Amino acid sequence: MILELADFSIQPGQNAAFEAAMTLGLTTVIAQAKGFEGYKLNHGIENPNRYVLQIFWTTLEDHTVGFRGSPAFAQWRAIVGPFFATPPVVEHFNLVIKSE
Repeated sequence: MILELADFSIQPGQNAAFEAAMTLGLTTVIAQAKGFEGYKLNHGIENPNRYVLQIFWTTLEDHTVGFRGSPAFAQWRAIVGPFFATPPVVEHFNLVIKSE
């Protein structure tokens, strides 16, 4: 399993609208992608304009090639992109150790 970690900085005062857009985009677009295994969205405490999204993929290519190379990626960005203060920072991770 691959973890995609996306760090978002949104425009001030847009939290409720951003969270609604994320819910829509995650459930109607990303959840339909091949290799999608689940997600978590976390809201910053010290910085209320910051969110960290964790998406779990079967393979790296499911995200980088399959999803990002599909029309669904543009659809996703159209839903959530208007809230970005800066472009998101996205990285991928392999699971090394997991608790029982």
